[in-house]
Amino acid sequence: MPRKTKEKGTKAGAQKKKKNAGADVEAESTRRLALLEKELLQDHLALRRDEARRAKASEDQLKQRLQELAVELEGARSEGKAIYAEMRRQRRALQEEMETRSRQLEEEVRGLREQLEVCHREAEAAQGEAEQALAERDRTLAQLRAHMADMEAKYEEILHGSLDQLLAKLRATPCQAQGAAPPVWTQPLDL
Repeated sequence: MPRKTKEKGTKAGAQKKKKNAGADVEAESTRRLALLEKELLQDHLALRRDEARRAKASEDQLKQRLQELAVELEGARSEGKAIYAEMRRQRRALQEEMETRSRQLEEEVRGLREQLEVCHREAEAAQGEAEQALAERDRTLAQLRAHMADMEAKYEEILHGSLDQLLAKLRATPCQAQGAAPPVWTQPLDL
């Protein structure tokens, strides 16, 4: 039976060892767990650092892009202002040109109206003169016709008188050369 005691002793020592081994295992597992947690936290921290670095790089890129866009925007604004200023200048120049042209045309119209009025007055004067000249001509023609009619009547009278005297002389003188009777005119000659 001594073996039994040995077994008991072994059991007691084994239990002690088991207790120590259990504590060692527990400590080992706690240590491993702590190591795993530490590695996990380090991995997690490394991931966070990588993410932070990437985020920082993205932020830097976005800031750079934002600055570039701000520069482009400022350039576009500046260009827009320049275009707007040029358009305003051109509009003012066109307005001034149109006003100048309008004034010139108004002056030209005013001058042409004055010329037209002068031409109307001259035309009326010329028409009056022409009417006076026509009236004078008509009076002169009437006077000349009347004078001509008077002269015709006087010449006719003179001619008839001369012819009558000639006929009377011819009747009074005998025809000596032929011995014939003188011709008798019964009607007066019309010339």
